[in-house]
Amino acid sequence: MNKYFQQSNHYPIPLKSVKAIIFDMDGVLVNSEPYHLVIEKELFARLDLNISDEEHASYLGKSSIQMWNEIISNHKLNRTAEELAEINAEKIVEYFSGLNEIQTTPGIVELLEKLYLNGIPMAVASSSDIRTIDIILSGTGLRKYFLHTVSSETVGKSKPDPKIYLYTAGLLCIKPEECMVVEDSPNGIKAAKSAGMICVAYKGVTSSEQDHSLADEVIEDFSQMDEIMQYYMEF
Repeated sequence: MNKYFQQSNHYPIPLKSVKAIIFDMDGVLVNSEPYHLVIEKELFARLDLNISDEEHASYLGKSSIQMWNEIISNHKLNRTAEELAEINAEKIVEYFSGLNEIQTTPGIVELLEKLYLNGIPMAVASSSDIRTIDIILSGTGLRKYFLHTVSSETVGKSKPDPKIYLYTAGLLCIKPEECMVVEDSPNGIKAAKSAGMICVAYKGVTSSEQDHSLADEVIEDFSQMDEIMQYYMEF
């Protein structure tokens, strides 16, 4: 293992056991988290909600419905989570639909291309709503790399619940313990580890200060995945 990433050994798993990789989307495939945060903050202001940065950060990786349910409970808001999540989603869809080009995270295309050419099954499991996933994967040209795309809406549970990852592993016809997940948020990492999967945490622009201690490996650049893949996969 090189100096750029670390093995945490929280869940010892035999080497060369990983047969598929599942990617989170926001903050991993694309640096979209800043736009989500801005849109959410604008909505907080419209609702006269005093949401601290610390509280806001605690919702990273969770679905919009889950976030709004918790905000309604914590701040005694007289609105429904479904209503607010829909407004939230419309703003996000409007923003990404208006872009001529959606930039991918540096190094992710090269990594996906290498995995694709080596026949490694891949999927996306995201807390974003289905419309946002479709727009971002289409706008980036990344859709071709993935056999399946799954939203928290599909499974009815939000990260850190492991259901989205277990469901995605089922679609891939791969045992959970034979899956690797690439995540950036603590809630996503918890979901992956609760599903019994190897988890690589990507320390991106918006997640560099997040707690990645539960992940098996932590990287700061996708070029570092080469050694990780050799360590965990028949690659």
